[in-house]
Amino acid sequence: MFRVGIITASDKGAAGQREDKSGPVIRELLEAAGQYAVTQYVILPDEREQLRDTMAAWCDQGLVDLILTTGGTGFSPRDFTPEATADVCQRMVPGIPEAMRAASMKITPRAMLTRGVAGIRGGTLIVNLPGSPKAVRENLEVILESLPHGLEILAGTAGECAR
Repeated sequence: MFRVGIITASDKGAAGQREDKSGPVIRELLEAAGQYAVTQYVILPDEREQLRDTMAAWCDQGLVDLILTTGGTGFSPRDFTPEATADVCQRMVPGIPEAMRAASMKITPRAMLTRGVAGIRGGTLIVNLPGSPKAVRENLEVILESLPHGLEILAGTAGECAR
């Protein structure tokens, strides 16, 4: 089982003024896949430092193999999730957000407006998902099948990517 942390970036959610609907969608899809255990979950305000520090702590303490964020990837002046992710990552993984955007563009041209990124810190993969429950589902379904192999490579429990 891969240990997963979910971070919802939402000022209103963190203040208790809005229910987090995207985090539970992530949990639902992961549980249905059967290879993941959500071990960390938090709703944070759209504060770059808090997002960065939480991701770094979870990675550096070895608490999770995968961090999935939701929210904070748009054009709003308070959207800092991609920047916070880039702050903590040692290596970027551009193929994951490229795949998500390519699939989403078939649904809506607005998919080009998401700024989500993915990267690696130590032995943890971090992936930014959009903020809406519908977009979370659509994007996570695109990458879910490939994630286990990437996580196994990262953990050193799998080798070659060739088939």
